[in-house]
Amino acid sequence: MEEMLTVELQIAERARKFKEEPLTNLSQFITCEMLYKEFMKLNKYSSAGTDGQDWFDYSRVTEKRLPELLSEYKSGRYKAPSIRRVYIPKGKTDKRPLGIPRIEDKVLQSAVRRVLEPIYEGIFKGFSYGFRPNRSCHKAIEYMFQQVSFGGMRYIIDADIQDYFGSINHGQLRNFLDQRVKDGKVRKMLDKWLKAGILEDEILSYPEEGTPQGGIVSPLLSNIYLHYVLDEWFSEVIQPRLKGRSFIVRYADDFVLGFEREEDANRVMGVLFKRFEKYFLQLHQGKTRMVNLNKPDRGNRSFDFLGFTHYLGKSRKGNPILKRKTSKKKYSEALNKTGEWLKRNRHNKIRDIIRDLNVKLRGYYNYYGITFNSRRLAGYYHQVRRLMHKWLNRRGGKPTWQWERFTKLVTQWCPLLKPRIYHSYLSAKPS
Repeated sequence: MEEMLTVELQIAERARKFKEEPLTNLSQFITCEMLYKEFMKLNKYSSAGTDGQDWFDYSRVTEKRLPELLSEYKSGRYKAPSIRRVYIPKGKTDKRPLGIPRIEDKVLQSAVRRVLEPIYEGIFKGFSYGFRPNRSCHKAIEYMFQQVSFGGMRYIIDADIQDYFGSINHGQLRNFLDQRVKDGKVRKMLDKWLKAGILEDEILSYPEEGTPQGGIVSPLLSNIYLHYVLDEWFSEVIQPRLKGRSFIVRYADDFVLGFEREEDANRVMGVLFKRFEKYFLQLHQGKTRMVNLNKPDRGNRSFDFLGFTHYLGKSRKGNPILKRKTSKKKYSEALNKTGEWLKRNRHNKIRDIIRDLNVKLRGYYNYYGITFNSRRLAGYYHQVRRLMHKWLNRRGGKPTWQWERFTKLVTQWCPLLKPRIYHSYLSAKPS
C-alpha cells in the first residue's frame, strides 16, 4: 500500500510541476507488483468475459501470466480482447448495455487508470463528483443543497445527455488526452480499448464512438471528456460573464446548473445545446428544462437528481431550504424489484426471507436515508411489509398469516429492519 501511494504521489507531483505540458514515460510505474495488487482488488465473483475465465481461474496462472502481460503491454504486442455485452434493467421497460471485459484486461485497465488518475485529480473541478476517489452521490447532493439553500440560487437548469457513454467521439477524446498525456504505450493501449470489439449474441462489432460501460478505465475517460466539454467551459468561460452568482454540480453524466438571476439562466440555456453539439453530444430536448424554484408552476416545481426529487420547502425557522425525497421513478422501481424477489422466494424459510430482505432494506436505507426523506422511507417500509404479507399468504393452501399475527412476526419474532436516516444535513451551514 505504501509503495502504491508513493507511485501516485510521484505522478501527482510530476503533474503539478509540468502542469502546462503533457506527461510522458508513465509506463515505468506499471510493474508486476502493481498488476498483482490490482488483480487482488478485483471483484472475485464478477462475471467472466468472452474467454469464460473468472477470477479464480486466472489466480492459478498469475505467477506466470502477469510478467507476460507486462511484457506484451510494454512492447505493444498486447491486443485488447473483445468485450462481452449484456443488458441490465433500466426502469420498467428500458435496458442499459454493460460491457464485461476479460479478467486479464481488467487488471491492465486498472493499472493504467491508477497512473492516469493522479494527473487528472489535479485538474478536475471540485464540483465534479462521479467516479472519483473519496467522493459520493451524497456529497454532490450536500453541495447542491448548500448552494440553493444558502446561496439563493433558485433558477435551475436540469439537463439530460442522450446516450452519453455511447456518444463520446474518439477523435475529440484523443485531442483532450493530448493536453496531459503523451506516453506512447499508455495512449496506444487506450486506443486499443476504444476500438475493442463488442460481442453480443455471438455477433462481433467494432464501435466507432463511445466507451463501453463496464470497462474499468471508461469512467475516467468519460470524466475527462466532460471536464473539457462542460466543467472547464462553464467555470472558466461562462461564470465570469454572468451578472449574478451561479453553480454547477456534476456526477458522471448527470449535472445541474443553478443561477441567482433568471436572465443568466436563460442566457446559458440558449447556448448549452450548441456547446454539446460542438462536441458530438446531444442534450435531450424534452428532459432538459429550466425550473424556477421561487415560483413553482404546476408541473415545474421540482427536479430530479441522483434518485431524489428536489424542491424548495421551509426550514423549522421558516427559511427557504432545498428539500428532497425519493423520486417516484426510483421508489416504484425499488418496490417492483422487491415484489418480484418476494414472489420468486416466497417458498423459502421465513427466517431466510427476512434475513435476505433485511440486507436489501439496509442497502436501500443507506442510500435513501437522508434528511427530509423520512416520510418516503416510512412509506417504503410499510409497502414492503404489505408485499411480504401478500406473498407469504400465497405459498399454497389456505392463507395462514392474518395481519395481526404477521405484524408480530416482523416486529417481535423476526424483526424486519426499520428505516433510519444515515445522512443528516441538518447541521449544514454556508461554506
